Amino acid sequence: MGATSITQELTCPIAPARMFKALIVESNALIPKLLPQFIKSVELVQGDGGAGSIEQVNFTEASHFKYVRHRIDELDKENFVCRYTMVEGDALGDKLESINYEVKFEAAGDGGSVCKMKSKYNTKEAFQVEEEEIKAGKEKAMAIFRVVESYLLENPQAYA
Repeated sequence: MGATSITQELTCPIAPARMFKALIVESNALIPKLLPQFIKSVELVQGDGGAGSIEQVNFTEASHFKYVRHRIDELDKENFVCRYTMVEGDALGDKLESINYEVKFEAAGDGGSVCKMKSKYNTKEAFQVEEEEIKAGKEKAMAIFRVVESYLLENPQAYA
């Protein structure tokens, strides 16, 4: 099994606690509401939403994928850190065993936040992850981030 890792950093004017709560802790309710054209639902398949829980993201017919399942490895609400692993679903294809993610929100000097994301693509056998696949994944993550950011800017009382 091989591995390819990438990092990404995004800044936004929203405080870390609000972004973390909206984008991570309560994403199962918010993301399908904000992106109904792509995400049909997010269901808790196992657990209580904390470490060890399994979430299933169900995509609409507009997506190339049907569903993915994430195992939550760590959910640190005090330090705004979430680690989770994509463990199942057609988005893994025939090359990937799993994808490990780490999302961490830190305070920025202007009252906003810096979101640091790490992704580790664990491949089956000697497969290599193509640059285009990594770029597509980063663009989707950034798009979801920006949609949530816009929603919070337009709704200052949400997730306060």
